[in-house]
Amino acid sequence: MERNRYADLLRIFAIVAVVYGHWLATSITNIHGELSGGSALPYVHWGEWVTLGFQVMPIFFLVGGYVNAQSWARHHALGENWVAWVRSRAMGLLWPTAVFAIVVIAAVGMADAAGVNMKVLAGGGYVVALQLWFLPVYLLLIALTPAMLAAHRRWGLWVPVVMAAGAAVVDVGVVGDRVHVIGYANYLLVWGSMHQWGFAWQDGTLNRRRWRPVALSAGGLVALTLLLTVGPFPVDMIGDGERIGNTTPPSVALLAYAAVQTGLILLAEPFMARVLERPRLWRRVRSCNPYVMTLYLWHMVPVVIISVAFYSTGVLPQPATGSGGWWALRPVWWILLTVVMVPLLALVMWAERPMLRLPAGLGSPGRWSPVLLLAGIAAAMVGLTRLAIAGFAPGGSLPIWVLAACSVGLVVTLCSGRGDDQATTYPDSRTI
Repeated sequence: MERNRYADLLRIFAIVAVVYGHWLATSITNIHGELSGGSALPYVHWGEWVTLGFQVMPIFFLVGGYVNAQSWARHHALGENWVAWVRSRAMGLLWPTAVFAIVVIAAVGMADAAGVNMKVLAGGGYVVALQLWFLPVYLLLIALTPAMLAAHRRWGLWVPVVMAAGAAVVDVGVVGDRVHVIGYANYLLVWGSMHQWGFAWQDGTLNRRRWRPVALSAGGLVALTLLLTVGPFPVDMIGDGERIGNTTPPSVALLAYAAVQTGLILLAEPFMARVLERPRLWRRVRSCNPYVMTLYLWHMVPVVIISVAFYSTGVLPQPATGSGGWWALRPVWWILLTVVMVPLLALVMWAERPMLRLPAGLGSPGRWSPVLLLAGIAAAMVGLTRLAIAGFAPGGSLPIWVLAACSVGLVVTLCSGRGDDQATTYPDSRTI
């Protein structure tokens, strides 16, 4: 199957928006020699409107659905079973995440040995782990892809419609009855709906007729307007919110926003496909794609490096967050982070090269392979979720049981057997 050049471009656009959006919204302070950081959005009265431009995670899940549908269809047609395919896709995420975690763990250990303040250490460990929330959700969707794609082929767009209705019911329970525990279901229902849209994009169900993306955008816009004005949801599509937020857990308002975004993206596809026929532009897009996963994992590390190098030493001034002086320094902040990120990215990509020869699975496949695979993915999801919530150094020390869960998850997933194809699909899946 031919690669969708537009999907590859969207993936790159989304990661760049995420990186610079996170960098823009991060505010670092040094008070009495103690570094701390947080979101700048609460200090900018119009900041919530900016999130409508920087919330691009729906693009990841849309493209992810497209790519996963195409990959599973191709491998299944060649005789690969779902266990081998899911394991290969999962290991494509877990291998580079393991490298990232090992480096961060070593850095935390050295900082602790050097006597770094526990509060500072906890803050730094939290900042570099924020983006890991995406991985457990995406691992779950990978594991469900064969079943959910089968459901799509049978019921089509009714699947995301039912999931969206379920998300609305969950929100009623979370917002109205304050039964917060059921909110976790929306990580599957909301992000999963976008993933299903990717299936419908891949086989033409959603975009073969031009009125469908128009209807998706228009319907999403009407729903979003009502949910933000008449309904209880904030405009902020990134922050947690004081009592009601749109991301933790993801809300039906975020789903409506994603519908607007997805419809517009699909409407632009014919034009962008013609633009990407230019050989030079397409070569550049292809050359950037292998960096996506690595850039996503490592992009908050430069924040810690620059904070220590320039804020701890007093080299950079510290105007009030959201003030004119603070905004004037944002381009400098972006430039410094980019200068650090470029060689760091090249170094990490060089260090990850041996992974291209790593197996996607070990051992002989057997009847226990599905159980081991699902158990391994579940353990990895639990560990990664806790890291995303509390960071690599909660309370100033390493979370041993959390890291153990991540390690067990990787090993068990790896040892759930291997398919007939002995080559890893890591290069295929490293782009998220």
